[in-house]
Amino acid sequence: MFTQDEAKFVGVDVGGSRKGFHAVLLSGNQVLSRMHATDASGVRSWCLRADVLAIGIDAPCRWSAAGGGRLAERELAKAGMSTFSTPTRERGESHAFYQWMMNGARLYKELEVDYPLFDGQRNNDRFCVETFPHAVACALAGRIVSAKQKRVIRESLLHGLGLRNKLLSNIDYIDAALCAIAAESVAQGSYRKYGSAAEGYIVTPDQS
Repeated sequence: MFTQDEAKFVGVDVGGSRKGFHAVLLSGNQVLSRMHATDASGVRSWCLRADVLAIGIDAPCRWSAAGGGRLAERELAKAGMSTFSTPTRERGESHAFYQWMMNGARLYKELEVDYPLFDGQRNNDRFCVETFPHAVACALAGRIVSAKQKRVIRESLLHGLGLRNKLLSNIDYIDAALCAIAAESVAQGSYRKYGSAAEGYIVTPDQS
């Protein structure tokens, strides 16, 4: 059993097969380490070695049932936070643009035994969860922030939380840190979820 003081959280920014995965390990307001891998198994192994409680992932955890995006994405858009629409699996497999989503699907598959996907209910076991850095930034700021100035804004928000670290050297690691914060918010029971069990939830911290 983890105590809140010792619990560790990982955030993962997902790219295509060449870009791979950028991950950051947080505990409290400290950046403990970071890693880059081009295969999902490398992320899983790193998380297990670090004895991580939860993992926040910036990639769709489920495919759209009928195309045209998922409920989570529509709810985020209604709240003023636009994101990519997730296609059906068939379309995702047949179009190069969605390669990063396929890579995300591989990561969720790799993690499913040791870090089961968040099902909408908080518990005390290990888990992984889908999140979205722009929505996390908006939640931390308490307002809709500009996506065009994302590095400056997101870095400033992390600094405000005491997360000022040279390891967060580019937008991929910055976004990974935001994903880790979202995972921690679920573990603490202070989160907001968008979506459904059928097509997956996207979570953000709840600052209310």
